[in-house]
Amino acid sequence: MASVAQSPYTKEQISAWLRGLLTIAWCDGDYDLQEQKLIADLTKDLSVDDQQTLSYQSIEPEELANALGDDVKTGENFLRTAVLVAIADGIYSTPEAELLHQYSEALGLKIEALNSLEHTLCKPNGEEPQAQVTGNAAPLVSPPQPQADLLHPLKDWLDGMDIHDPSVARFICKMVPPQCPFERDIKLFGHKVVHIPPLCKLNPLYEQLVGLRFRALSYLADECHEDISEFI
Repeated sequence: MASVAQSPYTKEQISAWLRGLLTIAWCDGDYDLQEQKLIADLTKDLSVDDQQTLSYQSIEPEELANALGDDVKTGENFLRTAVLVAIADGIYSTPEAELLHQYSEALGLKIEALNSLEHTLCKPNGEEPQAQVTGNAAPLVSPPQPQADLLHPLKDWLDGMDIHDPSVARFICKMVPPQCPFERDIKLFGHKVVHIPPLCKLNPLYEQLVGLRFRALSYLADECHEDISEFI
């Protein structure tokens, strides 16, 4: 898939970047058949250039850091996309939190805004019976009202993400759903066992996901002159 826009990143950087995002998406092992198909489609369709198709392999923090290099802005932009991939399904799990921390350390970055994500979102919400906890994964829930401002630094940091590469932009458009998924009930033997609320109600960072997806779409359409109809 050719693009008019020139990426500021090398092919090695983009390959490592996308492998890092896929590693985040896989790390908690909590994915259904639809999510497995999505990952398979991503690894098949996403390409670093017209000839080279991205093959999925997990990437260790040291390898990622060596590939991305020492540029702070590049490292921060990778971490922003990694956070948004981690929370895209409305679940922020312990394995995801640990891997993000390892990536951040390997890149030599200490992002204070990430502390609010770890302290306010990686917890079960006992006050919301519809927020089902599975294994080490906790539904993303807004913190109690007196602490609501704790998420503002994280939101501001995520909103600072600029899109400069078509492969990363396509990944974002595929990973982030185009609209808030409908709520649904999970039934067993005809009885409701769990209610899953809409992602937009469950995820207090949904606006950041939607905003990043919009910027990715705008970049592909306006700067790369690509047809974005498949993402809408």
